[in-house]
Amino acid sequence: MFTSKWFRIGVTLMVGLFVAYLDRSNLSIALPGMEKELGIDGAATKSLALTGFLIGYALANFFGGFLANRLNPKITIVTMVFLWSVVQIMTAWITSAALLIAFRIILGIAEGIYWPQQFRFARAWFNKDEITRGTNLIQFYGQFLALSLGFIILTPIFDHLGWKWVFYITGGMGVFIVVPMFLAFLKNSPDKASAPDEPAAEPEPAGGKISFSDLGGAPFLLLVFSYFANGMLFWGITLFIPMAVLSLGFSGFSQGAASALPYFLAILLAIPVSWYSDKTQKRGLIAACGLGSAGLFLIALPFIDSPFGKLALITLAIAWFTSCYTTNIWSIITSSVKKSAVGPAAGVINGVGAGLGGTTAGFVVQYLQSWSGSYVPGFTVLGVVAILGGLSVYTYSRIMAARPVTA
Repeated sequence: MFTSKWFRIGVTLMVGLFVAYLDRSNLSIALPGMEKELGIDGAATKSLALTGFLIGYALANFFGGFLANRLNPKITIVTMVFLWSVVQIMTAWITSAALLIAFRIILGIAEGIYWPQQFRFARAWFNKDEITRGTNLIQFYGQFLALSLGFIILTPIFDHLGWKWVFYITGGMGVFIVVPMFLAFLKNSPDKASAPDEPAAEPEPAGGKISFSDLGGAPFLLLVFSYFANGMLFWGITLFIPMAVLSLGFSGFSQGAASALPYFLAILLAIPVSWYSDKTQKRGLIAACGLGSAGLFLIALPFIDSPFGKLALITLAIAWFTSCYTTNIWSIITSSVKKSAVGPAAGVINGVGAGLGGTTAGFVVQYLQSWSGSYVPGFTVLGVVAILGGLSVYTYSRIMAARPVTA
């Protein structure tokens, strides 16, 4: 079992991303307890605290994608996990909002450097018939297991032990679980002599200059905007969902469970959606429907009075959108840009999408909440952007379908 690439690479990197997403989202749970103690007040300060990670993440992804092929994958990700985990532990000792923001930016930079390296392991270990399953095991399940279980696990820790222990525990998991696992199991590429019958994975292309045409030219901008809309929708809700759920009247265990529900449902829906995507190959249409439908759910929020009704719409928006969009978007990206440009394309798209999109959403939602006293106006804006993003990815898929396959 421990020698299988599905464990050695897939499960090991999934655990790494699981902890990475706990570290990204833990502030959403801990912030209410930190506000008075650290003097965090005002929309601007709160927004910077919540989006500091995404600012660093955007910068690291955008520039790091072009450097991805020049770094040793194992050394890079072990170093980055250790760095951000120590920073997480140190966050429990902070005495000011400025230091919190600085630590969140460092967290974002470290995770942004880490993130593109996962695709290098997947490309080296999984052949073309396995790459989608391998990538989903690492990326989708690591991400959504963390978000679904994380809110349930970390909310009681915050309630009973205080905000400091949220950071002690998440940082300690990186130092004492992830780093040892990576050192024990990860290897940059398989030993062909030890597995002569294993189908060859695709060789990693040599590094070199990347042109705009290698990324797909002007249509690539449609993909970037689509992922920007994805980043706004995903992070705009994920950064605030524990607080939004609390504002709807849910507290204690019900707050953690309600915050986790969209991500549990996303994991369940991803199974039939992935099967249908593989069967029909209509990835662009499915991704577009997921993003557009989520937008419609959020636009309907102002017309629903019941807290349970609002929670149901938010839950469906996240679950349906992520199961349709997230499971397909990286297959769309890797199949539509030149192989030598996959790393840079992933860095640019994730930097602009998750980084800039998430940062923008953080400020929009927080300012509208401060103005109105409700998270609904901000979530509604996210819905409008999501619909535009759905149209964008569908247009991109139609354009690329008319082009010859790139080499």
